[in-house]
Formats: sequence, structure tokens, C-alpha cells
Amino acid sequence: MSPVSSSLLDYDPASLPDLLPLYYRRLFPFSQYYRWLNYGGVQKNYFQNREFSFTLKDDIYVRYQSFTTQNELEKEIQKMNPYKIDIGAVYSHRPSQHNTVKSGTFQALEKELVFDIDMTDYDDVRSCCSAADICSKCWTLMTIAIRILDRALRDDFGFQHLLWVYSGRRGVHCWVCDEAARTLSTSARSAVAEYLSLVKGGEETVKKVVLTEPIHPFIRESLSILEGYFPMYALQQQDILGRKESVEKVLALVPEDVRKELQQNFKNEKNPENRWELIVEQASRKQMTAKKGQHFEKEIMLQYCYPRLDVNVSKGVNHLLKSPFSVHPKTGRISVPMDLTELDTFDPLSVPTISLICNELDRVKAGEVEDENVEGKENEEETAEKRKIRDYKRTSLVKYIKYFDKFLDGLAQSRKGELLRKSDLQKDF
Repeated sequence: MSPVSSSLLDYDPASLPDLLPLYYRRLFPFSQYYRWLNYGGVQKNYFQNREFSFTLKDDIYVRYQSFTTQNELEKEIQKMNPYKIDIGAVYSHRPSQHNTVKSGTFQALEKELVFDIDMTDYDDVRSCCSAADICSKCWTLMTIAIRILDRALRDDFGFQHLLWVYSGRRGVHCWVCDEAARTLSTSARSAVAEYLSLVKGGEETVKKVVLTEPIHPFIRESLSILEGYFPMYALQQQDILGRKESVEKVLALVPEDVRKELQQNFKNEKNPENRWELIVEQASRKQMTAKKGQHFEKEIMLQYCYPRLDVNVSKGVNHLLKSPFSVHPKTGRISVPMDLTELDTFDPLSVPTISLICNELDRVKAGEVEDENVEGKENEEETAEKRKIRDYKRTSLVKYIKYFDKFLDGLAQSRKGELLRKSDLQKDF
């Protein structure tokens, strides 16, 4: 990861009330945002029945907001200047009218299948940071999580439209936007989340991954991804076989007879990579002699590096999740979509802050002239939209909005293909 630039460190949480009005007025990508959540307007009232929730200054929480048009959403956000925006489900009725609907009839019908991965859930296996802190050494865990889950959701479940978003502080979110994913029932969402969950048990549980024979193909695929990151991440960056305390934690995950032998061997062998080789050798020896498969080296890798999901976020249709392009009030960083073609070089600490992009906005590039006369001839909404596009293009936000556009183009192409397929089917009858 690159060193953090001084302009990113400049963010002061006290400046947020002054910066948010500018951000929502001139930089927030409302047209792309509406295009995403409207899903081509194929379904009547799809956008209108979507719940938004706002967290305002002093943690004032406003739920069940809903809007008829992009313009209405835009005006309300610009009026309220929320510190945080969350997106909820598409309901049977407009969320803003939920109090007027007959009891029991107001129900969450659809929502993207979502995943939330938070670095704090890895505190027992990372030594560089804890709680809300992150650095380049532990961010590898998020890279691994995205690689494993993205592959599984695409290959094992057939989903195509996955929007990965940096949370703005210490984690990542995934929005699976395929129609098949949005219409999943609670039990189906639970089944997908359980399929993807391997690390089980709380703080008291020493051994959190237990493999059985035969190893499921999904786990084998996940291990093949993990193996590319494990030596650098676990053995070098986290030094899990270097420090006495962490060596004991690793050895607690192997069978007792093997543990004693390894403890002896480790007295003469101090190099972490060579120590890991000794563990792998012992495991392969066990696999040849034991009646049941002994895969403790794989279990160690999975326990230290496998994605840790907040399953409850994925299970519920009515669960709220932080919106892309929301600002994290503590770090000031924008919650930006991630381009997976650049995943291994993604640096969360260089994601633009609201203070940075507002500063960039103030610096009009040399030779860039505001042509107010031309704008006066156009209708006001068009002018505002064009100005907004021009505004974000002069800030560090531009590459993230471009990637979001690309994602939305893929969704639109897919919808077009589906409509053509349906019309061809109807012609056949």
C-alpha cells in the first residue's frame, strides 16, 4: 500500500456538516444511483417501494424513507445531509406510508443478496491491528475474502452482477444484483450464507474449522485461492510461526501426538517457512496412515484466512446495509465500488475522503472556463446534471464512478438480453 497522502490525513470529523452539503449538491452520483436501484423500471413501483434510512447528526436515525423519483430523493438528501445512508428492501407498499397500511400487510418482498465482511471479526488471527484499525498487512484478508466469495457466487451459484464496495473504514460489502438473487426467500439466503460459512464458533472455540472426508469441491477451490496468499500473509506479515504466543495458538489446532513432535522439531527450526513445511509433512504423513483424513494444515489455513461472514446480514430480506457513496463519518472516506481487475493493488487508505474531493472541486483546472451563458439556455435540471458530471470528473471520485457506470452497463445489457429472450419465447407459442 502506498503511504497515506497528507490531504487524506487532513480530514477532520468536525468539518463534516460543512462538507456534506457540497458533496450531495455537486458530487454524489444521483443519476447512476437511481439507474442502479430502478433496475430499468421493468417492475412497477420498484424504486418507489424501496426503503432508505438516514443517520443524521448526533446519531438521529430516520427509517422508512421512500421516494417517487430521482429528483425527490436528491432534494431530500440535499435537505437532510445524512451522515450515513442505508439501503433496505423493496416492500409491498411505500415504506414512507408503512404506518397507514393494514397491520401485517407491509412486507419486505425483495432485496439484493448482500454480504458484509468486517475486519474486527478477524481480531483473533491478526496481530498487526485490532478493532477498527487496518493496515496493508491485514487488508490481505479482505482481498482473500473477495476472491473466494466472488468465485463461489459466480461459479457455484451462477450469479453475474456482483458489486463489491469498500465500506469506508474496515470492511467490504457485496451486493448481488441479479434478479434471481433479489427474489430469493429468507431460507434460500440462509442456505447460500451457510454454504459459504466455514469458520464456526465464538471466542471460546479453539478449533473453528473442522474438515470431513471427502473435502467438498467448494472448499478445495477456496484452498487453491488461499494457497497463493498464505505464505506472504500468515507466515511473513503476521508471523504466525515466529512469535512464541502465536506458535502455541497454531499448535493448539493440531492433534496432540503431532503437537508434541512439532514442539520438539521447532526447538531446532526457527524459520517460519520451514516450520510450516514441517506441519505440512506431518499432515501428509497422517493422511497416509490415519483411517480418517487428517487435514489439519488445511484447517489452519482456513481458520487464519477464510472469509468471516456476518451471516445475519445475508439472511434477512429487510436488513439494511450501508449505501455505496455514503461517507464514513469517522474516516471521511467515501464508500466506493471496487474494480476486481485491480483488487490486489486496492489500497483502502488511499480511497478519497470527502475533504479531499471537496478541495479538488475548488481547484478549477487551468483553462477550464464556466460557460454560464450556454447553461442558461438549457433547462435547469439538465444544466445541474451536466455540471455535476463535470464536477466529479475533476476529483479523485471519477475512477470509482466510471467503474460503477461499467457495472450498470453490464446490468442493462443483461436485462436487454432477458427481454429479447422472453419476446422470442412468446413468438414461438
